[in-house]
This record gives sequence, structure tokens and C-alpha cells, in this order.
Amino acid sequence: MRQIIKLQDVWKTYKMGNIEVNALQGLELDVKEGEFLAIMGPSGSGKSTAVNMIGCLDVPTKGKITLEQHDISKLSESELAQIRGRKIGFIFQQFNLIPTLTALENVMLPMIFQGVDEEKRKERAAMLLGLVELGDRTNHKPTELSGGQQQRVAIARALANNPDVIIADEPTGNLDSKTGAIVLDFLQKLHKKERKTIVMVTHDASLVKVAERVEFLKDGKIVKSLRR
Repeated sequence: MRQIIKLQDVWKTYKMGNIEVNALQGLELDVKEGEFLAIMGPSGSGKSTAVNMIGCLDVPTKGKITLEQHDISKLSESELAQIRGRKIGFIFQQFNLIPTLTALENVMLPMIFQGVDEEKRKERAAMLLGLVELGDRTNHKPTELSGGQQQRVAIARALANNPDVIIADEPTGNLDSKTGAIVLDFLQKLHKKERKTIVMVTHDASLVKVAERVEFLKDGKIVKSLRR
């Protein structure tokens, strides 16, 4: 399988006054095309920092991250944003929808930054909302949607630029178990039917059953791997 993202001996150190905290300590990880990868770990294990690195939202204190063979530390912020916008879609626990925009406008937003014209943005956003079974909610704002519906809008938004990789950070964390199961089912469909690469970060052991590979994170490094 083609390698899309690779982390080599990645460290991330934060300074808190005179104290240095190593959120990541030599993290080694690769993400291959077409796989469903779960990263699991307790609170404080470095999961959020790992998401930022895997998603190329931040640069490491030490080590190397490559995205499609590009060393991200050697790219300008605008170059990185362009590549990241095309290659990676993000689904966050807090949904991160813009409250003043409708569902359709929220899904259209990432396409603006890739230079897609307005008519094509509207057409694709409507198609994606239909895909997540929200075709009748296109003009609703986030406050007019349930938590599960908001998360499905976030899934549609993550697919806006047809990225290679979907990164889901605690995607069911703010949902009840029934709604969480629906969201998880959508992720499985994206993997199996749309052939998307999925990286799901979670502390919930019940979720990782859907993954082909599970990497267990503790103290900022991988301590165990499981393949199914």
C-alpha cells in the first residue's frame, strides 16, 4: 500500500514556565492508503498532539513528518495549507461548525480555499449532505440540528475536497451511544465503499473493533500494535 503520511522519531515539547513537557517522545507512525487505523490511549497519552502531527497542523520540535513525500518542515504555511486541504479531511469531537452558516455553507467552506467556483461548491456540498442523509437539512444552522446531525455535517465537510485521508478525533465523544454507532457506521462506509483512508483517535475501546490496525499510545509513544 502507498504511504501517505509518515512520522519519524517525532518529539513535541511544550514549555510551561521553566518546565518542559514532552507530549510526544519519539513517535513512529505511518499511514498507508486505504487502511482504517485507530490510535488509542488514555487521557494525557498525547493523542491530541499526535492528531496535530498526523494531520500536519503543527510541526514537531524534533523529528520528521512527510506528507506525500513532502517534508512539512520545509514547506511554507501557505504551501502546507494547500496540500493539507487537498489531502486531509478533519472530523472533530466538538464538530467545529461555524454557527452563523447553514449546513450547506459549512460544507462549501473548505472548497473556497481550493479555488472551486461557487456553483460547483454548492453542487458538491448538496451531494455530500445527501450522502450523510441530511439532504433535507441543507439550510439549517448548527443550532437547529441535533448533535448527531452536526457530526454528519462535519463528516460531509471533511469530504468536501475529496481528500485521501479522513482524521476523526474522538468522533463520537459528544454523542449518545446510539448516535455514535450511526456516525461510526458512516466512517466504515467511507472506508469500504468510498475507499477512504481513515485515522480514528479515541480512548473508547469499544470503537476500535472497526479498525484494521490499532496503535496504542502511552506517554507520547506507541507501546503496542494490533493488526486484524
